[in-house]
Amino acid sequence: MTKTRPVIITCAVTGAIHTPSMSPYLPVTPEEITEAALDAAAAGAAIVHLHARNPETGKPSQDISLFDQFLPVIKAKSDVVINLTTGGSPTMPVEERMQPAHHFSPELASLNMGSMNFGLYEMLKRFKEFKHDWEHPYLVESDDRIFKNTFRDIAHILESCSANDTRFELECYDINHLYTASHFLDRGLLKTPLFIQSVFGLRGGIAGHFEDFMHMRRTADRLFGDGYQWSVLGAGRNQMNLGAMSVAMGSNVRVGLEDSLWDGPGKLAASNADQVRRIRTIIEALGLRVATPEEAREMLGLKGKERVNF
Repeated sequence: MTKTRPVIITCAVTGAIHTPSMSPYLPVTPEEITEAALDAAAAGAAIVHLHARNPETGKPSQDISLFDQFLPVIKAKSDVVINLTTGGSPTMPVEERMQPAHHFSPELASLNMGSMNFGLYEMLKRFKEFKHDWEHPYLVESDDRIFKNTFRDIAHILESCSANDTRFELECYDINHLYTASHFLDRGLLKTPLFIQSVFGLRGGIAGHFEDFMHMRRTADRLFGDGYQWSVLGAGRNQMNLGAMSVAMGSNVRVGLEDSLWDGPGKLAASNADQVRRIRTIIEALGLRVATPEEAREMLGLKGKERVNF
């Protein structure tokens, strides 16, 4: 009998892309982030990807004291793999962005594989009212914003965090990012199995067309062979259709309110768990099953939750 393939669901619970005014369901406070992460794990997410926000303003923050309010609670109440950001926000310097991953030594941390234009300004067509003073300028100014991650920045993050046996969700927004991952593999700063998170649909990165999708997959296969686990992140309206396509082709998948606020055309997702349940339904309808946290640890070569610093 053929063994059913497990699919890793990553849930990006809250992040730097969306501002709090865009959705009343976006978790902001440590308590809300804790609840959202635990609910996503209960729904089937093997990994939760976590940012923090200032609870008063909703602004993205890499303040270690904020992470310290939810990381130990999530770890104590769930076996889920915790993945911390080194991306933070495009407005932050690299030393600020990497603080939580360096300090807490998580099993997994995200890592953007290059500098890129990061345009969010088109969201202004849909959102007109904002709760906090920083939100509107943050979107307006994004047509002149670069997310900076140079080769030196990437090497610094890898050298600083890999010393703690933290492994990386390599966020690849375009084909050149795959070649950058290959470069750092050749330098010995990355090791297999790589966890390649292909990101589609953000302005400044590769789009969400089927040909873009296939080009990313073919290139990763050519560069890494069987030395990687593939996952797909479809931003915004691309989330479920690319998720379904990728799962059918052997990929893992990422969902969550960091990547998309939607649960269908014109309908805001009421929770991260709703998106996890929707993609889980697709996975199971394809005759597959969701991976447990322990299976994800084995597939990605993670060190285990007992070796984190929280």
